[in-house]
Amino acid sequence: MEFDPYSDIFFDDPYDLYRELRDDAPVYRNDHYGFWALSRYDDVVSAHRDWQTFTSTHGITIDMLTASNAQAMAQGSIIFMDPPDHDRMRGLVSRVFTPKAVAALEPMIRGLVNHALDALDGPDFDLVADFSAPFPVEVISEILGVPKADRQQIRHWTDALLHREPGNPKPTQAGMEAMLHQVGYLYDLAAEKRRHPTADMFSALIETGLSDVEVAGFGGLLAAAGSETVTKLIGNGVVLFSRNPDEWAKVRDDRSLLVPAVEEILRYWAPSQYQGRWSTAETTWHGVTIPAEQPVLLLTGAANRDERAYPDPDRFDVTRPLKLNVGFGHGIHTCLGAALARLESRIAFDEIANRWPHYQVDESGCRRVHMSNVAGYSNVPVRIAP
Repeated sequence: MEFDPYSDIFFDDPYDLYRELRDDAPVYRNDHYGFWALSRYDDVVSAHRDWQTFTSTHGITIDMLTASNAQAMAQGSIIFMDPPDHDRMRGLVSRVFTPKAVAALEPMIRGLVNHALDALDGPDFDLVADFSAPFPVEVISEILGVPKADRQQIRHWTDALLHREPGNPKPTQAGMEAMLHQVGYLYDLAAEKRRHPTADMFSALIETGLSDVEVAGFGGLLAAAGSETVTKLIGNGVVLFSRNPDEWAKVRDDRSLLVPAVEEILRYWAPSQYQGRWSTAETTWHGVTIPAEQPVLLLTGAANRDERAYPDPDRFDVTRPLKLNVGFGHGIHTCLGAALARLESRIAFDEIANRWPHYQVDESGCRRVHMSNVAGYSNVPVRIAP
């Protein structure tokens, strides 16, 4: 058995392999890349909760965790912090993403969704490239205060820096250049907001006393997470509903099912497949010991399909009872924008159902991304049925 997170199998469909891991190698060692992996639901949840043993301070992707200067590379961003620094930084922005604050954003989000859908023409179009890719970055950019003219460029930079070639854990040259461009742009934007504050998150963060570098780091993290996750979640859902028309009919006829439907998409095909951690102490799982000072992948994509946690886990069911879903991570590093991502996705499917109750996906034209720990589609061509 070989689990290679930079293989076509992983990029396209890792779920049979995940089952093998859970059954036969729940504590897996990859000698080629030099990491361990946990795949069972209970193990992944436990490790996420134990941030003292499984720290984020060395990075969260394989290329960072296996670098000789891993801890030096993982500096400055909340995603690489543990308490108390993590608590202080998260507290500065968490109020923007409370359920009440996110709910107040619905009119803005619905307006942006409808604007994007209005632009789609004819019976044939690409619901990812033409819709679910462009609109989420508009939402998070509106919150951050990124000028309208620059928002799609943020998305293109993010796509490039997350792209990986098969067999290579490191970003491409184009990805490194994109990262430098994005960091420079966000730093300049933070400096501009300091000189001329406006009513947005960038300006609010500056008022808390953060430096321009820290504000730019927050902006890059939120822009990436706020665009990639929703893009992939919606694209995955469009394909899953096409493959399971009875489930789409349930949602179409009863919009209260949008909440569990989004959770089921997140469970079934998680946009984020794993979160990397660094072991600070020796631990033993199922008779296998993970030494200290080792990269460990917490395979949330595998955990959410674990039959030990979910009955009949390979069945897509929008009426499945809600349960702790680790699709957005878990513990102190649960995705900060999870409530926002869920709301955007619910609104998107609500409006798609209003406009196009019947559609077909041309799966021969579907294309998946090849990214570090992000899974989903770059292209989902559809035809609207009469």
